Amino acid sequence: MSDPETPSRWSRRPLRYLMGLLYVVAGVSHFRAPRAFERVVPHQLPRPKALVYLSGLAEIALGVGVLFERTRRLSAWGIIALLIAVFPANVYTVTDDVAPELVPEKLNSVARIAAWVRLPMQALLIGWAWLYTRPNEAEE
Repeated sequence: MSDPETPSRWSRRPLRYLMGLLYVVAGVSHFRAPRAFERVVPHQLPRPKALVYLSGLAEIALGVGVLFERTRRLSAWGIIALLIAVFPANVYTVTDDVAPELVPEKLNSVARIAAWVRLPMQALLIGWAWLYTRPNEAEE
């Protein structure tokens, strides 16, 4: 029997589909605008374009994987690992003031605020993915 305070797998399913879609769209955007993503790769890392394409492929694969029950848990763990791996790029975007370079000048302040908001949001995204790392009631 399910704990009444734990969301059932049915109530979490639409959010899982949303998560999958968001990661697929984000991954595709790496291929549509690679230069923008290259700018947020810290200079210490080699081959920024290759890293952008690799992370884009990972987002697409993990976003699709989280949609299917068979690959849901592994993909959710992969999303968590990916979010941790790209966190330095998010920090770099803030500390080196890269965000304004990515938008028109009139949106510079908005870009800076969004870059700062992205940092704690990373924890929320990790928590969201973590929901899908747990076994379903049928598996327990």
